[in-house]
Amino acid sequence: MTTISKQYITEKFEEVFGQAPDVVSKSPGRINIIGEHTDYNDGFVLPAAIDKYSYVAIGHRNDDEIHLFSQLFNEKLSFKLSEIKALENSWANYILGVVYHIQKNGHQLKGFNMLIDGDVPLGAGVSSSASLESAVAVALDKIFNLGLSKWDMTKIAQTAEHTFAGVKCGIMDQFSSVFSKENKVAKLDCRSLEFEYFPLELGDYTLLLLNTNVKHSLASSAYNERREACEKAVEIISKDFPDVKSLRDVNSQMLREYLYSDYPELYVKASYVHDENQRVEEVCKALEKGDLATVGLFLYASHEGLSEHYEVSCEELDFLVDEVRQYPEVLGARMMGGGFGGCTLNLVKKSFVPELIAKLKPAYGAKFNLELTPIEVVPSEGGHVL
Repeated sequence: MTTISKQYITEKFEEVFGQAPDVVSKSPGRINIIGEHTDYNDGFVLPAAIDKYSYVAIGHRNDDEIHLFSQLFNEKLSFKLSEIKALENSWANYILGVVYHIQKNGHQLKGFNMLIDGDVPLGAGVSSSASLESAVAVALDKIFNLGLSKWDMTKIAQTAEHTFAGVKCGIMDQFSSVFSKENKVAKLDCRSLEFEYFPLELGDYTLLLLNTNVKHSLASSAYNERREACEKAVEIISKDFPDVKSLRDVNSQMLREYLYSDYPELYVKASYVHDENQRVEEVCKALEKGDLATVGLFLYASHEGLSEHYEVSCEELDFLVDEVRQYPEVLGARMMGGGFGGCTLNLVKKSFVPELIAKLKPAYGAKFNLELTPIEVVPSEGGHVL
């Protein structure tokens, strides 16, 4: 795979557009250490950016058109700035959505050429779309001196995802892509949007993603069902406790009293969310102490909750987490993201990574007839101009 650099992207831009770009930006994909399915329940998440990026090169035009080129799809498209609308299933929507909402927010744009490329794995649950939206926002802000704040960019990118890509995501993905810092995780309160950084000093350990290379069709319907279950639980409890606006506000006593006997299914789902929020808090304390062994135990506990209680895992994810448990060099593992496919996140001794992959790949291949893709990641800086 080509290593993407400022020089590489500049040369590609010159090849396609016959001019040098005025600005080159990059923005990262993300992982979430812990705090899964808590975001739409006003809870806590603990994301970090990774060293895989979307890259954007942009140059001025002297008309009111935008010309876009995707290196990945080897496709060039052009639009009038006054006629931006969503396309049917196009990579361009992630760019067009950002352009549209920057203009809608009252900012003036002029014509530009833009080339995009990147090495964020697609479909692995590491938010390639948010990284692209953020890189586009950073580049447009710089070239047109828009004066956008980091929150402006985050919210424009999220709105673009909602309206142009049709994905009703929480704020975490775009937040991580914009706000992340090297060797840190950010604990984000999904209700107040307050956040604080915690150290992610891994020493002899590293974070390894294992991509199952599956995406089961259950994913979107199950996601909606889980959201409904959480809302239903809140509705039942809030009749007596009007201050309960989301599962963030409930305690274990309320769950037991209102759901345990009459709504056992809701009890299990809502308890998972309650427990996962607590795990985020505990992992932050452990990170402050540099206690990676405890972090690992909470990763395993999170996976157990996601698999057995929230029921958003799948056979492939469970297999990978179960397999690594036998190795003391792996401190913890869990499925990451919406579920039913994507990656497991593993906290592994650096020196053991090659051996672990050598053991897992054939076992996974034999069981599922699928390729296992390892992705080693380093917590990195959020979107910026190069």
